[in-house]
Amino acid sequence: MNDETLTAATRAGEKAAAGMLGVRVRQLDPAALDVRVLTLAATDGSPLPRFTPGAHIDVHLPSGIVRQYSLCGEVSDSSQYTIAVKLEESSRGGSRYVHDALREGDLLRISAPRNNFPLRAGAGRHLLLAAGIGITPLLAMARQLVATQEDFHLHYFARSYAHATFADLLGAPFFRDLTTLHLSLDAEATGLQLGRILADGSDRCDLYICGPRPFIEAARGVAHTQGWPEDNIYVEHFGALPVSTVAAGAFTVRLARTGRSVDVGPSETIVAALAKEGVGIPTSCESGICGTCITGVLDGVPDHRDDVLSASDRTSYRHVVPCVSRSKTPVLVLDL
Repeated sequence: MNDETLTAATRAGEKAAAGMLGVRVRQLDPAALDVRVLTLAATDGSPLPRFTPGAHIDVHLPSGIVRQYSLCGEVSDSSQYTIAVKLEESSRGGSRYVHDALREGDLLRISAPRNNFPLRAGAGRHLLLAAGIGITPLLAMARQLVATQEDFHLHYFARSYAHATFADLLGAPFFRDLTTLHLSLDAEATGLQLGRILADGSDRCDLYICGPRPFIEAARGVAHTQGWPEDNIYVEHFGALPVSTVAAGAFTVRLARTGRSVDVGPSETIVAALAKEGVGIPTSCESGICGTCITGVLDGVPDHRDDVLSASDRTSYRHVVPCVSRSKTPVLVLDL
């Protein structure tokens, strides 16, 4: 990208920060069994906001459903975004709509990119572990690491070659020696393979994991057993566990900027309690995985129930994800 394009993309990002972007589905392609790749371009032909590897966007479907999808294209290409959508058996309308109803030329609204899963600078080596549709953010990372000639290897676990999203791309010359496919492994075989991959835990290597929750938990467990430092392990979840908002009791949220106090009942979220009092917090997934509603904490101890905050964020108690999390103290003072 030249300087003029970079400046235009930056302006687009600043403009988009306050609202949604209008995009057109430029292209729809199959990428694996039950996976469609969407190429999205701005409806007015302008550059899209720049993004960094690991970023995702909110996609607002015509039905009113909002879903988060990782950007998996080239970060240097501001003319379009690429996302991949897997048809989920338990789809509540999001992936089902994309697979059954969405057509090339259709218009959508999307958010500006957000990144809760960024590549850390300064690592001597990057190890990427993906399973299933979890390949999408790691593909963007792999593209960037190839471009910057940094040391990395991508291990991709899939049910079969036909189920491996972007398998053909990963077999291309510029990826072939940097990628290993692990196909048709059961849970026990996956665990053994993870043990071999993670056998030499190193504080000079960063580990990035994305995929179904059982895979993430297995990989993290093996990494901890092999001595990987927690600060070198980065995880992206695509689905949250069912969240129970029931706690031992109610608590109070105090808004630092106004001094106002709002009671949060034992069976409601902070977001819901504040909304009843006319205080809105932007949300998207409402399940603790996208990071849209992350809010600063000035006093009190949050009861973290999300899958988005880092280990250091959790122990610092300086942030909370109010769509799912609660408070361990009677009063939680928010930077609102």
